[in-house]
Amino acid sequence: MKNYIHKVQYYETDKMGITHHSNYIRWMEEARIDFLEQKGFGYDRVEELGIISPVVSVECKYKAVTKFAEEVEIVVFVESFNGIRLTLGYDMKNREGKTVCIAKSEHCFMDDKGKIINIAKVCPEFFEAINES
Repeated sequence: MKNYIHKVQYYETDKMGITHHSNYIRWMEEARIDFLEQKGFGYDRVEELGIISPVVSVECKYKAVTKFAEEVEIVVFVESFNGIRLTLGYDMKNREGKTVCIAKSEHCFMDDKGKIINIAKVCPEFFEAINES
């Protein structure tokens, strides 16, 4: 798996020239989408299967600032997955290897009618792909 690289955009910074904290959550989503695409289950494919995966919770611990034009490497990994609930971890580092943010997001799985489902039963290939991490 390739790690996700995000280049800090000017509009993501505040008046002090520092990346606004809310953008790290956006980067988590970008990295998560990339992670799932590399696993063969991009959001478009998952939604075509009638599966949605809303965010249940997000946690970020900011360790250092980032600024315009810096590149942030984001490692995405599975913390836990039982087929119903998926918790992904994110380790974000600058090019010097310094940790800038440690985060996690929690997701559940639902059918297109809003009923919680077990991916292991509904789409075992997806379950297996995520568990390969």
